[in-house]
Amino acid sequence: MVEILPSVCPRCGKESVGLCNECRAAETTWFICDPRVESIYCPVCGSQKHGKTWSDTVVDRETLIQQLALSAVHLHADVRGSEIAISSRDPSPNRTVADMTVSGTLYGVPVSGECTTKIVWRKEQCDRCNRISGGYYEGIVQVRATGRRPSVRELEIATHIAEQTENVLQEGGDRLSFVSKIEETKDGLDVVVGSNPMGQVIASDIAGALGGRLTTHPKLVGEKDGKRLFRITFLVRLPRYQKGDVVVQKGRYLEVRQTGHGQLQAFDLQDGTVRFISEEEAERLVGNVGDAESALVAYLYDDIIGILDPKTQGAVECRAVPWLHPEEGGTVLVLRDTEAGQFVLVG
Repeated sequence: MVEILPSVCPRCGKESVGLCNECRAAETTWFICDPRVESIYCPVCGSQKHGKTWSDTVVDRETLIQQLALSAVHLHADVRGSEIAISSRDPSPNRTVADMTVSGTLYGVPVSGECTTKIVWRKEQCDRCNRISGGYYEGIVQVRATGRRPSVRELEIATHIAEQTENVLQEGGDRLSFVSKIEETKDGLDVVVGSNPMGQVIASDIAGALGGRLTTHPKLVGEKDGKRLFRITFLVRLPRYQKGDVVVQKGRYLEVRQTGHGQLQAFDLQDGTVRFISEEEAERLVGNVGDAESALVAYLYDDIIGILDPKTQGAVECRAVPWLHPEEGGTVLVLRDTEAGQFVLVG
């Protein structure tokens, strides 16, 4: 009868079928550590470059060090339960040394080791900042008004729309949609943009918010990769009158509620009705309800409202209007019609 001898590890002699787990683990290079990793960042905006692509970083420096150090460690596919402890130091402004202790199990055998990698910080101007610093732009959004300069309120709204659009597009990953300059001119506002699609969005939103009319004026500036390049001026022409303007028409005060195509939808401040007139029918501008003053109601008598002039505190009488119901001791909103020498009740 032949006696069957037990299988043993050919390396250590321990009972095993082939190499035992301890010897397999000892002979396996279970992790390697890159001696050097590089981080390319823009010194202006802090965005990071990955390969040939730039992206805005959303992590602080310490977190980024952890990520870069971890990227330098490469584990064997059979390692389980790995843990990496990282400590770092900065020997120079553009160098960081990361010391790492790596542990885990390989073929059921606990393993551990140490390694060091050097993180090199390299500055490079990103695609967006390079375009901005070089004065690059693709379009200009011009905000103008018919027969007047846009009001402070209109300019503030247009500026807010431009800034908000830039934030939304860049948060969505469109890095090259930027506003390089917002400048008030004697005629209105100029918004210089880095991309024409962005200019279209800004101009359309401004026209929608302020009731303007949008026209585009492209200019051929060259070719790239066989495609013609255009620089576009987006002209937003605001109407002669804006929402909230109080105008005079045939001796009546009208508050503009909507504008478009040369027509005004107006609220008659004397009888509370809504009327439609053309811009040409408005004889003059009194002011805007956004600039109205708050006046104290001193007394009410029949169809008379006695108010105190907000500046002089002198008593002034206004004729009551059916759509407004003030109370003594309360307040009303008024506009001064300096040409007619009287107050206009607007709210």
